[in-house]
Amino acid sequence: MNILKEVQNAWGWTGIKPLELVDENDFGNLIIKDVRGQYWRLCPEDCYCEVVAADEAAFEVLAADSDFLVDWQMSVLVAQATQQLGALSAGRKFCLKIPGILGGEYGGDNLGTISLEELIRVSGDIAQQIASLPDGTPVKLSVID
Repeated sequence: MNILKEVQNAWGWTGIKPLELVDENDFGNLIIKDVRGQYWRLCPEDCYCEVVAADEAAFEVLAADSDFLVDWQMSVLVAQATQQLGALSAGRKFCLKIPGILGGEYGGDNLGTISLEELIRVSGDIAQQIASLPDGTPVKLSVID
């Protein structure tokens, strides 16, 4: 399936109407331009998809920001994941098995790989289920096959 369709299906509840995939990193974070010209960041490990720049000019400023670049590139975590799990095969991304927003560790045994499509779907599903919960609310994660 088309990545933009996956984003629309899994994250459309946030208001995103994807037009163009601008960038992606090894942990499946996406920068997406929407039909209104806004730029969104989909961050699967923290289960959010939100506007990060109102237009192209604002995105260019953001993309040059050193703090944003460090966060975006995730170099230390990518290096750890690559050492632990090996190089990514086509269509795969590194992931946190338990998302950080649910208390998952950023490293160690919590690192895995997953297809980009599944990562988009799973993170969107989790995000939608917890969207209305106040911070600190206990959550039970159940995996059902």
